[in-house]
Amino acid sequence: METPLYRPQPASPVYEVLSHSRADLEREAQLGDGLRAALWLRETLEDTLYDRPAHHTLSLYLEDGYDVFLDGQPHRRGGPGKLCLLPAEHESYWRINGRIRFVHFYFTQEQFGAQAVRMLDAEPRTVALRQDIYLEDRRLAALARQLAAESWQDSESRLNANALGHEMLAYLLLNYSDRRRDLRPRGGLAPAQRRRVLDLIDARLGQELTVGELARELALSEYHFARMFRESVGEAPHRWIMRRRLARARRLLAHGDLPLDVVANQAGFSHASHLTRHFRTALGATPGTYRLWAQGRR
Repeated sequence: METPLYRPQPASPVYEVLSHSRADLEREAQLGDGLRAALWLRETLEDTLYDRPAHHTLSLYLEDGYDVFLDGQPHRRGGPGKLCLLPAEHESYWRINGRIRFVHFYFTQEQFGAQAVRMLDAEPRTVALRQDIYLEDRRLAALARQLAAESWQDSESRLNANALGHEMLAYLLLNYSDRRRDLRPRGGLAPAQRRRVLDLIDARLGQELTVGELARELALSEYHFARMFRESVGEAPHRWIMRRRLARARRLLAHGDLPLDVVANQAGFSHASHLTRHFRTALGATPGTYRLWAQGRR
């Protein structure tokens, strides 16, 4: 017997539709700057209707999905690595006849329009995200896969995910909207801009930071800011922030006996375990071992 179709109210967010379906939510998070992500698993046969959601959705199939298709299009099937772009206000009726694990990236038309203003100097109403089902785009899939690999549960992971989200937003605007332009940035940040943003990072190391906040400080789009920052300092903003946080943690460990959780908090890490993990990766030693060495107490 065919599974009953779940019919949400008009303009129901895709996330809410899935929340009221038989899909299992593995994890979800607000990524900062209004961006959101969710990781889903569906193992139950169930048809689903998305009825004019109020936001855009980018979906990447991570596992299975071979028996998922749009109603009336059984010849077009999903599978690992397949992407779907579902614009706000679209309607789609999905036949779910098998297991599927997928990541969703949600953003609003206001966010997409604001990106168009900053990057293209375009009137938001003239820029629309195209609907595209089961497209194959290696670059976009790689970004979405990196997003899914982040835990989203601590400040470092959310910062990484925020940077990935802004990169995906810019990529979608340049490649999957009806407005395109060559926007390769020429050169890096001006010296005053560089000092200003690096000072801001150091002043906010112990707090949550996003690429959007840093870009707004310089009145740049996230797209231009990230690329000009990399040109100026040699690495992406989120990687620079992580190195500065580790540098602060090293100073605190070398010149005091603060508990490890206090050091982690003051350096901008969510927990002592996160500090320890990043310390091992960067220096090959635990914070405790480093403190003994730095203070000559080996």
